[in-house]
Amino acid sequence: MGFRAHPRAAATPGVTVKLKLPKNLFRLFVQAAKAWSDDYAPSMGAAISYYTVFSLAPLLVIVIAVAGAVFGRDAVTGRIVAEMRGLVGDQGASFVQSLVLASSNPHQGLVAGVISIVVLLLGATSVFTELQTALDRIWHVPASARPTGVRSILRARLMSFGVILALVFLLMVSLIVSAALTAVDSWTIGLIPGMAVLAHVLNFALSLGVATALFAFIFKMLPSTRIAWSDVWVGAFTTAVLFEFGKFLIGLYLGRSSLTQPFAAAGSLVVVLAWVYYAAQIFLLGAEFTKLYAHDQGSRCANAAGAAAKPGLPTAPAAPVEPASSHHEQPVPEQPVPEHPGHAQQPSPAIARLEQTRHRLEAEVPVRVAELKQKATRASTVGGAAFAVGAMALRLLRRKGSQKNAAAKSRPAQRPRLSRRSA
Repeated sequence: MGFRAHPRAAATPGVTVKLKLPKNLFRLFVQAAKAWSDDYAPSMGAAISYYTVFSLAPLLVIVIAVAGAVFGRDAVTGRIVAEMRGLVGDQGASFVQSLVLASSNPHQGLVAGVISIVVLLLGATSVFTELQTALDRIWHVPASARPTGVRSILRARLMSFGVILALVFLLMVSLIVSAALTAVDSWTIGLIPGMAVLAHVLNFALSLGVATALFAFIFKMLPSTRIAWSDVWVGAFTTAVLFEFGKFLIGLYLGRSSLTQPFAAAGSLVVVLAWVYYAAQIFLLGAEFTKLYAHDQGSRCANAAGAAAKPGLPTAPAAPVEPASSHHEQPVPEQPVPEHPGHAQQPSPAIARLEQTRHRLEAEVPVRVAELKQKATRASTVGGAAFAVGAMALRLLRRKGSQKNAAAKSRPAQRPRLSRRSA
């Protein structure tokens, strides 16, 4: 990970890095915890939780609408509810499911539909705007560099919508890979011992990879300062590991505690709020670690280039090269094994089943690949059609407005008619 060793301990090569790496890592975590407290992360986490409650319904509607065009609305909704059930339990999952059902209302007119889409986008991007504010505070971005004008605010909202699209893309990738793992597991069941354990390991690796990619995109795109990708990937992976570990602890706490009993009907909302709050604290701690890594050992290390250019610094001596041995052992020639054509080994039943599975995979994989290509083409077509419909709707609204203004200007002013009595 690029941790620097202490110059005094460089006299023993091969041992210094192994001894200093855990100490540097522990020091970075201690400094990240201190910076997390100094930057008022608990207060920022409370604000993120508040905005998440109001952004959750429109965010789910957008994700289900885009991903459901490819995989089906019921499949995407079921996957999201299942993931939420594993995170926050049955009460939180039922709360999320009720939000999705209450937010979907396809029977609307053109004007009402456009207004609802605008409100939907504003509501879905509010939580990412709050995340941008928190990351700017963590990176100590000056107030002059933060978005203040209308154009900067619109750009920030557009960037937040890009994060939503990245979330949708990662959800699609997760659905495809999970379906592929399930299919492979069903095909190879009983053939390879320990395949169930391997499937769980691959599922965990998939979850860790998706979380790392999402955190890396957020750490790179949302702050109002430039961050190197090398710093982002290290911090995103650390945050993903902390998130997976903290997710297990949060689920264990929410599953065994009586947190929802004092709140009666609002217990589901309290569970979701508590989970989002603890997840926000893990996210902010990972952001602090990313900043410290960038300044201490990453691309923002101020004295790294200067220290390498100064002469006279102690450097680690090269490892001594052992002289070549003068004694050469003669290779022992291998004796050929006599072949017995009469005693040919018959393939075992396991190998025969593997051959059958291979032939079946060779027949079914092209079909699956063709189906995935069709779904990808359908997704791009739906996205292009949605964009075209939105552009046409905006063009029609502008044309109607211009026609009304032109008609109002061209209409002559009518004089008031006098009645016979007044005449």
